[in-house]
Amino acid sequence: MGSLAMSRFVVLSMFLIQTALAGNFYQDFGNIWGGDRAKIMNGGQLMTLSLDQASGSGFQSKTQYMYGKFDMQMKLVPGDSAGTVTTCYMSSLGSGSTHYEIDMEFLGNSTGQPYLLHTNIFTQGQGNREQQFYLWFDPTQDFHTYSILWNPRSIIFSVDGRPIRQFKNLESNGIPYVKGQPMWLFASLWDAEDWATRGGLVKTDWSQAPFTAGYRNFNSQACAWPGSCSSTSSAGGSSWFNQELDVTGQQLIKWAQSRYMVYNYCTDHRRFPQGVPPECSFN
Repeated sequence: MGSLAMSRFVVLSMFLIQTALAGNFYQDFGNIWGGDRAKIMNGGQLMTLSLDQASGSGFQSKTQYMYGKFDMQMKLVPGDSAGTVTTCYMSSLGSGSTHYEIDMEFLGNSTGQPYLLHTNIFTQGQGNREQQFYLWFDPTQDFHTYSILWNPRSIIFSVDGRPIRQFKNLESNGIPYVKGQPMWLFASLWDAEDWATRGGLVKTDWSQAPFTAGYRNFNSQACAWPGSCSSTSSAGGSSWFNQELDVTGQQLIKWAQSRYMVYNYCTDHRRFPQGVPPECSFN
């Protein structure tokens, strides 16, 4: 077995050993790209994505959703992952004012440097709502759960059940919210060496390829589209549909943001010299 083949075998074996029973990738996802760089294994319980110099890889949910709670366990690229971006996000795939997106992107790093979780929200085609966090654990050693809650009240990002960010529905204050456009769930592993690590100063070391990330235990409590969506029609019960952060949740967000947030668009006055976006006064 050649060194490249052995490298693939070792990485895939590490993921297989740690896989548990969960939702089925054959049933839940399609539109898989990247050729054999995207692999469904263990009877549909595990998906691995790989990146080499020729291409990345990814997949897309078969279902469109209009609100929901989405959990995905991920194990990120180990070692020198500089220049790589591993993602799990939602998008309407619209253009212009019909484009909506809820992003979780994990920006690679040189060996020994912490991973950066990049979050962003697009409404009516407008993003520029980035918040970035260092993770408080090594996300390459085991699978961890990353979650998006999207309901008519707010969007909440969570890591291992700990909320780290909330974006409230502030339409009553004239601020656009993510609504009116159903979205798919996507995941991908791709090269973004021009910006991902230290603003593009650290490039991808292709001698480390293939880079591989693992996905498992996808769970959704959501309203499929087309169809009605309310607290009584939503899948998985109604608790997520009206969920808001309680006092404990607010304290956990303060904990994450005070200790691990490294960028917040709401405090970037150099970027917004005329004043930060209006939602910053509320979220």
